[in-house]
Amino acid sequence: MTYEEAINYIHSIDWRGSRPGLSRVSELLDKLGNPQDELKFIHVGGTNGKGSFCAMMSSVLKEAGYKTGLFTSPYIEFFNERMMINGEPISNSELAEFTSQVRKIADSMTDPPTEFELITAVAMLYFKENKCDIVVLEVGLGGRLDATNIIKSPILSVITGIALDHTAVLGDTIEKIAFEKAGIIKKGIPVLCANQTESVKKVFINVAKENNSKIDCSYKSSVKIKINPFKRFFYKR
Repeated sequence: MTYEEAINYIHSIDWRGSRPGLSRVSELLDKLGNPQDELKFIHVGGTNGKGSFCAMMSSVLKEAGYKTGLFTSPYIEFFNERMMINGEPISNSELAEFTSQVRKIADSMTDPPTEFELITAVAMLYFKENKCDIVVLEVGLGGRLDATNIIKSPILSVITGIALDHTAVLGDTIEKIAFEKAGIIKKGIPVLCANQTESVKKVFINVAKENNSKIDCSYKSSVKIKINPFKRFFYKR
């Protein structure tokens, strides 16, 4: 498969649209050997500011000496920007290689993946094969049923500002949308969120409490997270 063929294939399934749910991406990644289970993630959701947060976080981690993957959407100039390592976009040859691997599975599925689910699988293979220390992973839509939420246990969940968005899918109130975004909160994993309105903050605090997860929604925060087995730590202040 060439780069052009990979891009054409990825975009050819756009008509399947956005279909929330984890069953398709779960099947796809399982048949690919679950590459995501071999990676560490900072999972970032929200309505406003999540792309900027991801870019800044990945830059800080890179400067700290970590081999840092970054998965975002959409792209600004060219498709390869959606998945980077240490600020460098995936190469054309790698995109073709990993898309070819994913296609072999995706085309055999009874319920085939959406475009975003396919891209997520390509990114997971890319980051795993390149042995990233940490991946900053931006949610595509919502959180609870987003393809990126297939990861089991990030080292940190981050939720940026919340506003009304994609109401037909996520709900018609800011509290319903907040609940969907809070779906990335995992059991025992710390949560950092932007300063929110009281009703939104209450949603996040309740979900964090149900998951026994420490949460910080203050304007100024200090979060300590363990990134790798060598006892190196990253502090955000």
